[in-house]
Amino acid sequence: MSGGSRNRARQAAVQALYQWQLTQQPPDQIETHFINDHELNGVDLEYFHHLVREVPLHLHELDDHLIPHLDRDIEEVDPVERAILRIGVFELEFHPEIPYKVVLNEAVELAKTFGAEHGHKYINAVLDKAAIQLRTGEVGRQAS
Repeated sequence: MSGGSRNRARQAAVQALYQWQLTQQPPDQIETHFINDHELNGVDLEYFHHLVREVPLHLHELDDHLIPHLDRDIEEVDPVERAILRIGVFELEFHPEIPYKVVLNEAVELAKTFGAEHGHKYINAVLDKAAIQLRTGEVGRQAS
């Protein structure tokens, strides 16, 4: 699949995870509803499915990676930005084949599309700190 289809999968996943955070419906119901109600042309559906199912399953672990880098309680973070942060830290932890700079760039672009006016700066700062912990070797190689 192309990077564009993965990007579109992330965009759809942000929206689905936002809905999940607000409604607490089971992820499979949200996924089904989302696929039925949205035009998902060009979306890597397998990756969309993976994100929508796996992020909630690993929620506490993901939040544990985020919380030390937040300036407020995680529940006080804008729900859209919270969904983006969770996708980003999920990719940092569970997808080492995706370079950390790609993870950060994708998250920043999602924040520019869906988040508050300066939310992308917050997303970048938090995920950059999380990347230092989760991808120590990779981040260190990039810095030198």
